[in-house]
Amino acid sequence: MDRVKSSMQQVPNPIPKVLSRRAGGANSLEVEKENFERGQAVSINKAINTQEVAVKEKHARTCILGTHHEKGAHTFWLAVNRLPLSSNAVLCWKFCHVFHKLLRDGHPSVIKDSMRHKSDLTDMSRMWGHLSEGYGKLCSIYLKLLITKMEFHIKNPRFPGNLQMSNRQLEEAGENDVNNFFQLTVEMFDYLECELNLFLGVFSSLDMSRSVSVTAAGQCRLAPLIQVILDSSHLYDYTVKLLFKLHSCLPADTLQGHRDRFQEQFKKLKSLFYRSSNLQYFKRLIQIPQLPENPPNFLRASALSEHISPVVVIPAEASSPESEHVVETEDLVDTDIPTLPSVVDTKFDDLFGTSAATDPFNFNGQNGMRKDDKDRLIEQLSAELHALKEELESFRLESGRLCQALRGRVNELEAELAEQTHLKQQALGESEFLRAELEDLRRVKEDTEKEQRSLSEIERKAQANEQRYTKLKEKYTELVQSHADLLRKNAEVTRQMTVARAAQDEVENIQKEMQDRLKAAQESTSQQEKVQLEQLQALQAELLSSRTELETLKSTVTSSQQSQEQVCTLLTALEVEKAGLMETLSQKEAELAGLGVELERVQSSLTNERESGVKAAEALQNQLNEKESREQALESELAGLRWTALRGALEEAEKIVQDSLNQIDDPTHISCTSSADYLVSRCQVALDCVERLQSARDGFVSDNTDVSGVVRAVTQFAHLVGDVIVQGSATSHMVPVEQADAMADSVKACGAEALALLCQLKEQESMGTADCSRLRAVLDTVMGLGEKLRPRGLNLQQGELGDLVEQEMASTSAAVESAAARIEEMLNKSRAVDTGIKMEVNERILASCTDLMQAIKVLVLSSKDLQREIVDGGRGAASMKEFYAKNSRWTEGLISASKAVGWGATMLVDAADQVVLGKGKFEELMVCSHEIAASTAQLVAASKVKANKGSSNLTSLRQASKGVTQATAGVVASTKSGKSQIEDTETMDFSAMTLTQIKRQEMDAQVLVLELETRLQKERERLGELRKKHYALAGVAEGWGGEEEGTG
Repeated sequence: MDRVKSSMQQVPNPIPKVLSRRAGGANSLEVEKENFERGQAVSINKAINTQEVAVKEKHARTCILGTHHEKGAHTFWLAVNRLPLSSNAVLCWKFCHVFHKLLRDGHPSVIKDSMRHKSDLTDMSRMWGHLSEGYGKLCSIYLKLLITKMEFHIKNPRFPGNLQMSNRQLEEAGENDVNNFFQLTVEMFDYLECELNLFLGVFSSLDMSRSVSVTAAGQCRLAPLIQVILDSSHLYDYTVKLLFKLHSCLPADTLQGHRDRFQEQFKKLKSLFYRSSNLQYFKRLIQIPQLPENPPNFLRASALSEHISPVVVIPAEASSPESEHVVETEDLVDTDIPTLPSVVDTKFDDLFGTSAATDPFNFNGQNGMRKDDKDRLIEQLSAELHALKEELESFRLESGRLCQALRGRVNELEAELAEQTHLKQQALGESEFLRAELEDLRRVKEDTEKEQRSLSEIERKAQANEQRYTKLKEKYTELVQSHADLLRKNAEVTRQMTVARAAQDEVENIQKEMQDRLKAAQESTSQQEKVQLEQLQALQAELLSSRTELETLKSTVTSSQQSQEQVCTLLTALEVEKAGLMETLSQKEAELAGLGVELERVQSSLTNERESGVKAAEALQNQLNEKESREQALESELAGLRWTALRGALEEAEKIVQDSLNQIDDPTHISCTSSADYLVSRCQVALDCVERLQSARDGFVSDNTDVSGVVRAVTQFAHLVGDVIVQGSATSHMVPVEQADAMADSVKACGAEALALLCQLKEQESMGTADCSRLRAVLDTVMGLGEKLRPRGLNLQQGELGDLVEQEMASTSAAVESAAARIEEMLNKSRAVDTGIKMEVNERILASCTDLMQAIKVLVLSSKDLQREIVDGGRGAASMKEFYAKNSRWTEGLISASKAVGWGATMLVDAADQVVLGKGKFEELMVCSHEIAASTAQLVAASKVKANKGSSNLTSLRQASKGVTQATAGVVASTKSGKSQIEDTETMDFSAMTLTQIKRQEMDAQVLVLELETRLQKERERLGELRKKHYALAGVAEGWGGEEEGTG
C-alpha cells in the first residue's frame, strides 16, 4: 500500500503510466535491474581497486544499500568473482574490508549467500599465507577472521552481523542451558582471538616510529581496524557476562581454562585499544573505549555490577549527494497479496486488517501533518510508562541478582559444612585406627612378657641340667671303681661307643641347626621368640636324651666292669662330650644374653610408641572438639543467613506491593486501562499463589533448613498481588463511578492485607500463626467485581450463540448474493441508457464489482467449509452449539467479521449505483472496496485461528483470500481509470477570457483550494475520532479484548 501512495504522489497523471506499465511492465523491471547491477558494479570497482588508499565510505555505503535492496549479496559476489583477488594483495585487502562491512551492516542474507564461497576464501587464505610479510600475510589473517565470523553467525543465528544485542537476547541465545553458554563462550574466545591476530598483524607491519596514520598507505592498512574495534568491544562485553553466568552455575575449577584464556585476551585487547587511541587517524573517525585497569574477578559474583560495557562511538557523518539512495517508482496498482503486519499495535488493526501507518487513505501520513497536543501527550505518557517499566525491570533484575548471590553464599556455606562433616568423619576414622593400633601394641607387649617368662623357665631348666651333670660326675667315680667289670665287657662297650659317636654326630647336627635358626631369628624379629622357644625345647630334649643315654651307659658300665680299658676310653669320650656340651651351653648363654638385650630394646620402643600414640590420640581429640564447635558456629551462621535472605525477600515484596498501591494515586496512571477478563484471570493466579505461599510457609516452619521455596513463593506472591492491584485500578477507569469506587476500595484493601501478611511473615514469632484467609477473601471480592464487569456478549446462552453464528453467515451469503444481483441489474440498465466513454467506464467498474462479489462469495463458502471442519474436529462428543459456546471469543470474532462483510457488500453496491447514475463519487467506491478487503481479511483471520496447518480447506480459504485481494485491486484500478477518463473529457477552455477574468478565476480557485484544505483537515480529524469511538463502542458492546491484554 505504501508503494501505491508513493506512486500516486509522484505521478501527476497516472493514466498513461498505468497503461504503459500494463503494456511493458516486464521491460521496465529488466531495465531497472540492469541499472541496479550496473550501479553496484561501478561502486564495487571503485571501492575495491589496486590503489593503496583507504576505501571511501560512500562507495562502501552504496554496496551495503544494494544488499538491502536485493535482500542478499548475489550482485556483490557476481562482481567480486570478476576481480583478480589472487594476484594482487592490495586488491584482496580492500575486498576483505568491504566484505567485513557487508557482513556487519548489510542485509542478514549476506552471511548465508557468502557461505557458498567459503571454500574459495579458505583456498585464498592458504595461498596468501605462504607470504611472510606485506599485504599477503595480512590478507591471510583477515580472510581467516571473515571465515570465523561467518561460521559463528551460522552456528548462532540469534546474533546479528553487527553483534548488537541486549542482555535479554544474550540470555535467550543460550536457551537457559549451561552447556550452550559454555560452548558459546569458547566460540567467542576463538572469534576474539582472530580479531586480536589481525590487530597485532597490522601493527607489526607498520613502522610506529613514524606518523604512518597520516599517510595513504598507513590509512589503507588501519581502516579495517575500525570494524575490528566494533566487533571486539561487543565480544569482550558478552564474554564477561557469559563468564559470570557460568561461574554462577559451575565450579570455579572447571572454568580455570576459561579464566586463563580471558586474562590473556584481556591484556592484549587493553594494549591494542590504548595504542589505537593514540593514533591520529582514529581520533577523528572513532572514539575508542578504555578497558579497566584490572580484569573482572569472576570468583566474586558482585563484581558483575562493577562491570561497565565498553561503548564505541562513531561521530555522525554528513551524507554526500553521491551516497543518496534513489528510490524507484513502483507500479501504480499492486495486485499482489498484501503482507499483513507482524505486530498489531491496536485493536482497530485487528478489526480492519491494516494500521493507520499503512492505510492508503491515512492522509495525515501523506501530507506530513504535525501531531496535535493530545498525541504528543500520549507519546509523552507512553515514554514515561516505558521508562517506569524499564526501571521496574531493572529493580527486578537487581533483586534477582541479589537473590542469586545469596543463594550462591548459602551454597558455599553448605559446601563448607559438608567439608567439615567429611573432615569430622575422617578424624573419627583416624581415631578408630589409632585405637586399633594401640590394642595391637598392648597385645605385642603381653606376648613379650610371655616370652620373658618362657626364658626364665629355660634358665631354670638349664640349672637343672647342670645339677644332673654334677650327679653324672659323681657317678664317674663309681665307674672308676667298676673299671674291672668294664674291661670284661670291652666288646660290649666298644659297641656302645659306636652308638655314642653317632649320638655325638647328632648333637653336632643339632648345633648347626640351632645356628641356622639363630640366623633366621636375626632376619625376622617377629619369629625370634618362636625360634628360640623351639631351640630351647630342642636343647631340653637333647639333655633329656643325653641323660637317658648316660643312664643307659651307667647300667652298661655297671654290667660291664670287666674291661677297664674300655671304661677309660668311654670316660675319655664322655669328657670330650662334656666339653662339647659346656661349649654349647656357653653359646646358648650368649644367645640368651643377646635376646635379653633385644627384648629390652623392643620394650623401650613399645613404651615410646605407646606414649606417642597417647599424645596423638589427645591431639586428635582436641582437633575433633574444635571441629565440632566450629560446625556448630557455622550452623548458627547459616541459620542467620537463611533468615536474613528471607527477610530481604519479604522487604522487597513489601516494596513491590507498596509501589503498586502508589501507582493507583499516580496521575499518569489514569490513562491506563485493562479488561475485566484479564483482571479475573490475574486474581485466579494470585489465589493459587497464596495457597503455594501458605504451603511453603508451613514447610519452612517444620524444617527451616530450606529457605528457597519460601523465597520463590514470596517473590511470585508480591508480583502477582501487585499486578492484581494495578490491573484492578486500570479496570476501574473503564467502568461507571460507583463500580469504579468499589473496585478501587477492594484493590486498596487487597494491598493492605498483603502488606499485613508480609509483616507477620517477617517476624519469627508470628510466622507460624500468619493467616492468609483475609487476603484470600479480599481477592475473592475483587474477582467477583471483575465477573460483574465482564462484557454482555459473554452471557449469551449456548443456543443463542450457535444460532447467531449460523444466522450471521447466512445473512452474509444473502447480502453478497443480493449485491451481485443488483450489480448485474445496474449493468443492464447502464448498457440501455449510457453511451460512449460513460458506458465504457460504467461497464468496467460494474464488471470489476461483479468479480469482487464472486470472489467474496467463494471466500464465504470456503470459510463455511473450514468452520465446519474445525467444529467437527474439535467438538468431540459435544454438539455444535456447545462448541460455539465453549469457544465464545472465536465465535464472536466470526460474528463480527460476517457482519462487516455483509455491510461492506451493501455499501459497495450503493456506492456503485450512485457512481453509475452520476450522483456519487469515485472515492466512495474505492473506500468501500478497501472496507470489503479489510472485512474479508478479518473473516479469514477469524476462520483460520483454530484450523490445522495442513488442512485442504485452509488452503482453499487462502486462495479465495488472494482472489478477493486481486478483485479489490481491480475495482480500485478501474475506478481510478474511469475517473481519469471522465476528467480528461471535461477539458477547460480559457481562450475567450480576458486577463481580468482569468485573474478573478485564479483568486477564486485559490480561495476554493484553501477552503477544501481546511475542510480536508477537519474531515481527517473527524475520521480519526470516529474510528476511535467505533473501536471503543465495539469493544464494550461485543466483548472484544483478550485475556492477555495488560494495562496501557
